[in-house]
Amino acid sequence: MAQIANIEVQAEIKASADKFYEIFRSKGYLLPKICPNIIKDLQVLKGDGGSVGSIKQWTYVAAGNFSEVSKETIESIDEKNKSIAFRTVEGEVTKHYKSFKATVEVTPRGNGCSSSSSVKWNIEYEKQNEAVPAPNKYLDFVVILTNNVDAYLLNNA
Repeated sequence: MAQIANIEVQAEIKASADKFYEIFRSKGYLLPKICPNIIKDLQVLKGDGGSVGSIKQWTYVAAGNFSEVSKETIESIDEKNKSIAFRTVEGEVTKHYKSFKATVEVTPRGNGCSSSSSVKWNIEYEKQNEAVPAPNKYLDFVVILTNNVDAYLLNNA
C-alpha cells in the first residue's frame, strides 16, 4: 500500500529572499517569460493567482521534450516565513500520484548586508501504486526553475 512520502531539495541563490518570494507570491505571470524552456504557459483559472484558493493551470516540460499540463491550487501562504504550498488537483501528475503538494520556502542568508538566500522545495506525495517512481523529475524541474528565476532577478534588478 502506498503511503505519503517527502522529498526535498535546497538551493542557494544570489537574489534577495523578498524578490524571489514575490515572483511566486504575486508575479507568477512572469514565469513563462523567465523560463520559456520549461514553462510554456501559466493561466489563472480562479481567484487572483496569489491568494489561498486560487487555481492556476501550468503547461510545462518537467523532463525530456514532453509537455505536461497540471492544475494547482494555492493551499497555504506564510508571509513571515516566505512559504507557499501548492497542491496539484488535476493533470498529468494526478495520473501517477494520489496526492502531490509542493512547498517553496525562501530564507534570507547572512547578516542583512548580503542579498543571498536559500530556497527549499519540499514535495509531499502519495503514489497511485508501488510501481510509480518517486517524483524526482519534479525536483529537477524546481531546481531549474529556481536557477532561472535567480538569474532573471539578478539581470533585471
